Amino acid sequence: MRTYILLSLAVLLAPGLAAQQRDSLTAQSDTAEAGRLRREIEKRFSERVQQDLKLTPDQATKLRATQERFGTRRRSLMQQQMERRHALDDQMQPGIAANSDSVRKLMDGMRAGRAEMVKIEQDEDQEMSGYLNPVQRARYQQMREQFMRRIVEMRMERREQRGIAPRRGMGAPGPRLRGGRRRGI
Repeated sequence: MRTYILLSLAVLLAPGLAAQQRDSLTAQSDTAEAGRLRREIEKRFSERVQQDLKLTPDQATKLRATQERFGTRRRSLMQQQMERRHALDDQMQPGIAANSDSVRKLMDGMRAGRAEMVKIEQDEDQEMSGYLNPVQRARYQQMREQFMRRIVEMRMERREQRGIAPRRGMGAPGPRLRGGRRRGI
């Protein structure tokens, strides 16, 4: 009888476990594909910057090193900020009392994250001033802003194509509905 119960549980749970494994593998391959695409886009952007700013090989090498170092810090901080926004959205659901202490900590974290982003930009600009002239630095900043705007536009277009509600403000998702779905505001 005990063997029968264990066998029944195995039959009932196996499809769910297999689906979880497939989802995990799909997420890993999506992450790998996203990383590959990010590297390819960054490579093309660097080539365009080198061409438009008429960088010497030495300047291009130094700029790539700076982009890599500060890009890693920037992406990590952006991920943390996104997680804070999602947690804040979870706290601020209509009809559910928010935990004031958690909201305060999240708001403090978001403010500290914004300050850290400014610090990253200042440090990056300071480093670039050692090998780029002011005109090159200004043009680089313009190119990066245009590039980032285009990325946001492409993400919004992709979300619209997939039928996902647009995000609020600077990429912040709307509050979660029952079942974990998000509602755009």
